[in-house]
Amino acid sequence: MTPPATKEAEARSARGVAAGPAPGRVAARRRIPWHVVVGLAVLVCAGLLARQHWPVIATGAARLEQADPGWLLLGAMAATSTWAVSAVAQQGAVPEPLPSGRLVAAQFAASAANHLLPAGAGAGAVNLRFLTRCGLTVPRSATALAVKATAGALSRGALIALLALGGPGLLRLPPGSALAVAAALLVTGALAVPLCRPLRRAVRTVLADVRAVHRLPGRAVALWGGSLAFALLHSLVVIAVTRSLGLPLPPGRVALAYLVASSAAVLLPTPGGIGSLDAALALALVLAGAPTAAAASVVLGYRLLTVWLPLVPGLVTLGLLVRRKAL
Repeated sequence: MTPPATKEAEARSARGVAAGPAPGRVAARRRIPWHVVVGLAVLVCAGLLARQHWPVIATGAARLEQADPGWLLLGAMAATSTWAVSAVAQQGAVPEPLPSGRLVAAQFAASAANHLLPAGAGAGAVNLRFLTRCGLTVPRSATALAVKATAGALSRGALIALLALGGPGLLRLPPGSALAVAAALLVTGALAVPLCRPLRRAVRTVLADVRAVHRLPGRAVALWGGSLAFALLHSLVVIAVTRSLGLPLPPGRVALAYLVASSAAVLLPTPGGIGSLDAALALALVLAGAPTAAAASVVLGYRLLTVWLPLVPGLVTLGLLVRRKAL
């Protein structure tokens, strides 16, 4: 005979199965993250713009076929070097030594994963998994990624300031850009007010890790040197593509255009900046003096060297790292 308690438990279980999952759980499953919605919206807008300006893009692609292969080879070498300097910067953000070979491979895989998820989530997930596999706790790993990202943003800002001050005529802003920047700052400030306490805790944690890293001079040099080199190498890729197309633009102006465009594209959470960085870089090059068709060619060449050619090998590397349990 089955005890009454068992019968009651079976009845409750049957009622739970019949009732199905709780409404809150169903709503949570159906809820789509906001950054996915924004990223898809930006990609759709980019596709519509591409369709509208397809003759310009087609002309740019045809012009790219006549580019100087020597300059394109230099751009490819610079693009390849970005993974090594990214590994150097990541090592600089962590006091503990990391396995150098797997660290470089992880950066290569992270660059490929970064083009599949919005707002750098792919690269962040790969690096977070790699650091935890190396023995760091999840909070320590997340802080190390925040330290690296902060160093990268500050390095990019320092380069923009140096180039703008070194060549007063290099930076040409479109009309109304000051109002757009002011509006963006106001919106950012308004959004940050409710998050003041969590932000303060996060900043304190990051500053503590920054101090720990700077107690080791070698790590500090790796962090800041790798971050600066990463931005400079990406700028060199764009400069090499402009030179391969015979555009008579000063290298400093091209580098400044890329740095400003990449900084602005961070605000739009598209996978790998596809769409947002393309539009911002094309606009920055046009403001720097490049014809519209030539600017489209430069963007296509930059994307070819930094995204499309390394994408499949990067995904293969990602799969190998996962299979070998390095991620």
